[in-house]
Amino acid sequence: MKVSLLVAAALLISGAQTLKAQQAGKPEDTEVWEPVPKVVAPGVSSTAAPSDALILFDGKNLDQWVSTDDRNAPAKWTVAGGIMTVNKTAGNIETKRSFTNYQLHLEWRVPANISGTGQARGNSGLFLASIGKGDAGYELQILDSYNNKTYVNGMAGSIYKQIIPLANPTRKPGEWQTYDVIWTAPTFAAGGAVQTPARVTVLFNGVLVQNNVSLLGPTVYIGKPTYQNHGAAPIKLQSHGDKSEPLSFRNIWIRELPVVAQ
Repeated sequence: MKVSLLVAAALLISGAQTLKAQQAGKPEDTEVWEPVPKVVAPGVSSTAAPSDALILFDGKNLDQWVSTDDRNAPAKWTVAGGIMTVNKTAGNIETKRSFTNYQLHLEWRVPANISGTGQARGNSGLFLASIGKGDAGYELQILDSYNNKTYVNGMAGSIYKQIIPLANPTRKPGEWQTYDVIWTAPTFAAGGAVQTPARVTVLFNGVLVQNNVSLLGPTVYIGKPTYQNHGAAPIKLQSHGDKSEPLSFRNIWIRELPVVAQ
């Protein structure tokens, strides 16, 4: 009992001292004035690129993209009417530039006449970091999930085969869908071990579906994911091998974010 009273008394004294110090201080003591954040002009709409964004696709050409299988070859998807459409015979495409942490905006559309069911219905993928040829990397699934039943860690808005989305805000086929992504790349220790895992936040048509989730590693179709050491990486779009009508994309832009020391 005496010990408890002594502890309580000590806490009261400490609290009184803290309050006295606060009262003796000035509001200016806790004001931070530098560094001053840079001025960024927002887009004229919720989907328009802000002033410091790099435009990855503006409807005109694929100058910012290359073939995933041969990075010396240009991307060979179709560009017409301000949109680009998957060319399933040309394989995946990815950005010329590599990125670490970023904010990404991308719009995609499943054709109104889409056929097939499950994973064979409007299947593509946004690889948040491409770490090799083919489908190697961290995949945010793209799929027609409007009244289309499939495994829930493979539906639109999922981190494929890893994390189920918090909701399904998919619009009907033929309507444009929007992904807004905040990507924090994984970091690795000198020996190659994971220091901090990759993390991602995803807004799907304005609805939060991934809330700063931690990834288990790159996407794998079979088995459990495991990390491999890598640095900055391109962003990849998938040309899926199903036989359904190809998807289209428009209005893709990115803002690089600072790498925070761990």
